Amino acid sequence: MASPQDAKWPFRWDLLLRYRFIETLVLWEGRLTTRHLCDTFGIGRQQASKDINNYIRHIGPGNLEYDKYLKGYKPTADFEPQVTQGLADEYLHLMARNNELMNVFESLSLNVANVEVLSLPVRDVKPEVLRPIMQAARQQRRLDVDYVSLNHPDREGRIIVPHTLVYSGLRWHVRAWCEKNSGYRDFVLSRFRDIPEIMDESEHGAEQDTEWHTKVVVRIAPDPRLSPEQREVIEVDYGMADGVLAIATRARLVPYVLQLLHIEPGEPAEDPTAQQIVVENRAELAPWLFG
Repeated sequence: MASPQDAKWPFRWDLLLRYRFIETLVLWEGRLTTRHLCDTFGIGRQQASKDINNYIRHIGPGNLEYDKYLKGYKPTADFEPQVTQGLADEYLHLMARNNELMNVFESLSLNVANVEVLSLPVRDVKPEVLRPIMQAARQQRRLDVDYVSLNHPDREGRIIVPHTLVYSGLRWHVRAWCEKNSGYRDFVLSRFRDIPEIMDESEHGAEQDTEWHTKVVVRIAPDPRLSPEQREVIEVDYGMADGVLAIATRARLVPYVLQLLHIEPGEPAEDPTAQQIVVENRAELAPWLFG
């Protein structure tokens, strides 16, 4: 794959960004239209059509084909990524960015010689697995899947109704109604096996997921066993107001918030300098974390 830092790279960075978007969206959603480009980049339909045609002619010949039933382009059986790595992580993080400027800065050739950023291992997902999950989530359909877990390392057939993809900061999972458990559960994307089969519509959508729609506030404070001087250091570290960091989230996501903050769900460590922060409203959050 050519690099945008290559002096011989023939495309402007703004065009490259749109070509990457084309490649990522069509690979992982299975459908691309000019409207996708218009809405994302604020360009006209003619420019969007020109970008798609230029991609087909110059970037990825043989990668896209028009499907009259989808009323858009889909990836061919011989699709080969040219300006992306073809990883699910690229699509998932594209969706997670609320501000397209994030993509712009990511594409620039900046001098980062004095900056080191640690990256988490990529837990890859095949396009054939993610596409039906996304389609089922958007159409509120039942999905026949094979899934593995620590409790059931041998693949187990389940029927789920997905409604939202969630990035916990460590990995991606999908929130879904599980017919086996008659309740909503979190399913790790990298643990799906084979190709999910889309079925009929379901009455179990996101609206019925009570834990998902219940809003709570996680209140984080310095460990009270620290000295006043130490607590002040922690307050500044976390940008606390009046000694508290208030984090609004969904009840279902409380465990993931605390994982990101490296707060253990049990009692605080014996050494207060080890964890440094505690959950101030622990009793309030107990139904979603400690119970």
